[in-house]
Amino acid sequence: MFGEIFFLYCAVVIVVCGILSIRLRNPVHCVLLVLLLFVHMAAVYLTLQAEFLAAVQIVVYAGAVLVMYLFVVFLVNLKREMRMPALVPHPWVGYAIGIALCGTLLWGLRFFMAGGKDVWPYEALREATHTRALSRELFTHNFLALEVAGVLLLVALVAALVLARRQPPPGTAEDSPCETYGEAQGIEAPQSGGQKGDAACGRDHKTRDGGLAR
Repeated sequence: MFGEIFFLYCAVVIVVCGILSIRLRNPVHCVLLVLLLFVHMAAVYLTLQAEFLAAVQIVVYAGAVLVMYLFVVFLVNLKREMRMPALVPHPWVGYAIGIALCGTLLWGLRFFMAGGKDVWPYEALREATHTRALSRELFTHNFLALEVAGVLLLVALVAALVLARRQPPPGTAEDSPCETYGEAQGIEAPQSGGQKGDAACGRDHKTRDGGLAR
C-alpha cells in the first residue's frame, strides 16, 4: 500500500514539474524543476529495485546533463533567438499536438504488460540483477541504438558550442546601449549603424535623460 501511494506521489510530481518546466519563462526556475523531476524519477527506480538506474539518473542527468543545459541557457543569446517566428500560427496547434502524442502513448500502454512477453521476466531479473540485464541488452540487441544516441548527444554538444561562440555580423553591435535603452523605454533605437548611429544614440540619451537639446 505504501509503495503504491509513493509511486502516485512521484508520478504527480514528475508530471507537474514537467509541465511547469516548459511553461515558466525563468530559465533558472525551469532547471530547478527539471532537477526535482530527475530526483523523483530516481525514486521511482528505487521502488522498482533498480538501484543502478537510480544512481545513473542522479549522477548523469541531475549532475552532468543538467549543468550542461544551464551553461547553454546562459551562453546562448536568448534575445536574438526569441525573435524567431513561431513554427505554428496559434498556440492551440501545439497543445493539440501534445494531447495527440499523450493519447497515442496511453493507447499503446494498454498493450504493455511488465515481464509478460519479454526475454527478461521477473524471475530472470532477480537472478541476473537489473544492471547485468540492462548491460546485456544495451551492448547486444540495442548496440546500434546506443551508438546513435551517443552521436546525437555529440552533435547537440557541438551545436551548443557553435551557438555560444557565434559572433555578430560586422558593423553591428550586439546588445548595444541604443537597443537596450530603446527596449527599456519602449522606443525604437536609431537604425543607422557605425559611428553615426552611436552618436545619434548618445544625443538621444542626453536629450531624454539630461533634458539637453540636440
